[in-house]
Amino acid sequence: MLVKVNNLVKRYDQLVAIDHLNLEIKEGEIFGLLGPNGSGKSTFINCILSLLKYDKGSIYIFNKPMTPDAYDIKRDIGVIFQNVAVFDELTVYENIAYFCSLYVKDKSEVKRLTHEAISFVSLEEYIKHYPKKLSGGLLRRLNIACGIAHKPKLIILDEPTVAVDPQSRNKILEGIKELNKQGATVIYTTHYMEEAEQLCNRIAIMDKGKILALGSKEELKEMISIGEKITIEVFELNNIRIQEIKRLPNVLSVEYQDTILTIKSIKGKNNLVHIIEYLSSHEIIFHQVITEQPSLNDVFLEITGKELRD
Repeated sequence: MLVKVNNLVKRYDQLVAIDHLNLEIKEGEIFGLLGPNGSGKSTFINCILSLLKYDKGSIYIFNKPMTPDAYDIKRDIGVIFQNVAVFDELTVYENIAYFCSLYVKDKSEVKRLTHEAISFVSLEEYIKHYPKKLSGGLLRRLNIACGIAHKPKLIILDEPTVAVDPQSRNKILEGIKELNKQGATVIYTTHYMEEAEQLCNRIAIMDKGKILALGSKEELKEMISIGEKITIEVFELNNIRIQEIKRLPNVLSVEYQDTILTIKSIKGKNNLVHIIEYLSSHEIIFHQVITEQPSLNDVFLEITGKELRD
């Protein structure tokens, strides 16, 4: 295992931020870490980087114990935090070269790796620009280049696509896939469920300092009660009919708003058939019918709850 965490506990006075957490991350995978605000994701990342002192447990990276002075381990880790961390007084080129030089001492190698990183994030046109002159998407790409220029074996990305335009977002996601193809193991935190579905080999859903669910996206979807979401355009539907639909076999929930009937059902056969038969037998006119399998967003909401978090 590239990362192995055993019985990790981190407390802030009476608050247990990480609660006896165990986790293994395999070499070569893109591992998604999902959770609502306050779930412990950032605390967990800071613990495995030895930026925070924890109360109990052990952390191994590259089969070695991770400690604050384990510089041989840290040399092979790249970290891209959510908040962009570059120097405003340095150009794009100078920023990337500086961060690369923290890990690589040979000047010619730093130059070569800096140019590779610039090319990788497509910032060739901006090498003499200062960060203040860059858009949000370009800044994110600069931030990533600074974190990966030294060719780390383990890359940790904390919500790297927050507040960027779709083009930059796609460029970042494509870059992460390419880094993984080149051999890097990636730990990826995000609030965008579609990104996790698109990128990650395995996903952990975390809340209140614990791992609540772990597996591939297919395995996670098998853990929840929702088996199918059916959306039907129905122009007139009174409350009596809605209540009757709720009592049909396998129906979990029914919503009707602006002519759109949305039905979530548990796993089972002929769910759509039962609904169509009901509408037809009651001479209810309906139009477009869409059926969908549960999404990772459905998994997330069922496991962590739907209440708002700060």
